[in-house]
Amino acid sequence: MMMLIDCSGCRTPLQLPHGAPCIRCAICGAVTHVAAAPPAEPSRGAVQPAPGWGPPPPPAHGRKRAVVCGISYRYSRHELKGCINDAKCMRHLLMTRFNFPDDSIIMLNEEQTDPYKIPTKHNIRMAMYWLVQDCQPGDSLVFHYSGHGSQQRNYSGDEIDGFDETLCPLDFETQGMIVDDEINAAIVRPLPHGVKLHALIDACHSGTALDLPFLCRMDRNGQYIWEDHRPRSGVWKGTNGGEAISFSGCDDNQTSADTSALSKITSTGAMTFCFIQAIERGQGTTYGSILNSMRSTIRNTGESAGVGGGAVTSLITMLLTGGSLSTGGLKQEPQLTACYQFDVYAKPFSL
Repeated sequence: MMMLIDCSGCRTPLQLPHGAPCIRCAICGAVTHVAAAPPAEPSRGAVQPAPGWGPPPPPAHGRKRAVVCGISYRYSRHELKGCINDAKCMRHLLMTRFNFPDDSIIMLNEEQTDPYKIPTKHNIRMAMYWLVQDCQPGDSLVFHYSGHGSQQRNYSGDEIDGFDETLCPLDFETQGMIVDDEINAAIVRPLPHGVKLHALIDACHSGTALDLPFLCRMDRNGQYIWEDHRPRSGVWKGTNGGEAISFSGCDDNQTSADTSALSKITSTGAMTFCFIQAIERGQGTTYGSILNSMRSTIRNTGESAGVGGGAVTSLITMLLTGGSLSTGGLKQEPQLTACYQFDVYAKPFSL
C-alpha cells in the first residue's frame, strides 16, 4: 500500500512508494524523510527479525509500477466519452496479462473519491514523479494517458515542427497544460540503467509527446525508417541509461478518435482499443507487430466507416468548433518513439 505524507517544505501531500525511506517533492524540491516506526511489542513465541531488517527485496524479475490516467472532462464542452473506459481497460490488461499488482497502479480519473487521484495538473505531475521515484534495475514502469492533447508554440528551437506537444489535465483551463519537455524531464531523463518505461499516449498531437530522440516512421506496407528528432541545440532528451519507448495515438499533426466504431458497444480511444486488441489477439510479440496491427485496424475501420468515425480528442478542434465534436473516418496513424533505434520486428515486446 502507498502512504501519503506532507512535503517538509511546501506541505504538498506526496505519495510515498512502499518501503521508500524518503521522497523528493516535484514542486519545491525538498526531500522529506520518513521516520522509522518503533518496533511493535512481539507476541510470545513470535520469531524476531534480525537487526536492520527492512522491507523484503523486490522479486528477481523486478518491480512493476504504473500510472493510468483517463480524463472525460464531463459536464464541459470538451467532454469525451471513452477515456475512463480506456483507463479501466488498461488497468485490467496490466493486471491480467502482465502481472502488475493492483496496489502498484495509480488510477487517475474523475470517478475517484480520493482527491489526490483526480487527474488535475498537480496530481498528474505528482503521479509521474512517483512512477520513477527510487526505481531500480529490473523495474518495469508504465504511463498511460487517455484524454485531450494539444500543441503550443515552441520558442527554443528544439521542435522540428516548431510546436511543443501537450497533455490537457482536468483543470487545464485554469492551471495550464503539461508540456512534452516537462514529461521528458519527469519520467524519461531520470531512468537509470536496467529500468524500462513504456508510455501509451491516447491523445491528439501525441506523436512525440515524450520528446524521445527517435521516431519510427512506418508506411502502409510495414516498412519503416527511424527519424532523428534530437534537438539541434544538443539538449539530451534520452534517459540516464534506462529504456523508454512510447506508443502514441497519432502523429504530431493529427487527431485521435474517441469513438464507438471499433468496439461497436461503447466509446473508447481508438489507440487504446487497438493496442489492447493487438495484445489479446496474439499480435503483440514485437514492437513492429503491435504498431502494424494498430495502424491496420484503424486504417481498415476508417476506410469502412467513411464518415461518422467518432469524436476527435483534439482540444484545438473542440475549441474552434465551440465544443462540437468533429466527425469523419479514422485518419490517425499510431506512432512509436524511443530513446534509441532498434529493429522493431526483432525486439520482443514485454512490460
